[in-house]
Amino acid sequence: LRYLRELVLAHAAHKVVLEEYLLAITQATERIQRLEQHLATLAADWRMKPVVDALQGLRGVQLLTAVALVAELGDLNRFAHPRQLMAYLGLVSREHSSGNSRRQGSITKAGNSHARWFVVEAAQHYRLAPKVSKELAPRQEKLPARLKEISWNAQVRLHQKYWAMLLRGKRVQTVQVAVAR
Repeated sequence: LRYLRELVLAHAAHKVVLEEYLLAITQATERIQRLEQHLATLAADWRMKPVVDALQGLRGVQLLTAVALVAELGDLNRFAHPRQLMAYLGLVSREHSSGNSRRQGSITKAGNSHARWFVVEAAQHYRLAPKVSKELAPRQEKLPARLKEISWNAQVRLHQKYWAMLLRGKRVQTVQVAVAR
């Protein structure tokens, strides 16, 4: 933003408009920080905090994503199998069957669109090589060794899946949805 503040513009009116836009960006950023602080305070006393913490141990899942997923999905024990959860999120393929023919299409997009969006956004992080980054390390600090192991195995497996599909010529969006599933 400093660069934009130092721009020399032809008309004074342009400078006024630019300053107003920069002020709006600053205010929005401060509002987001305040809301994230309130969310962190509320999540600290939430009964689902262990689930939120466990989700944050995964790459691409920070506090907002973890809280939103837990709030949208509720108790995960209601899903007997991960396939049921993926069907609830609308991340399973459409199927057109008639007689002996069976054709699969794009994802159904049935179910919870907010949770699906968060999962697909988090899946984009698996394009990068597996590592415990400086952002991920503090989130994993208090987790049991078993959850850290699950997180690492997920990183390795999903990174390999991401690049294997890309190298086969799949579209980036298709790869991201497959990794999210």
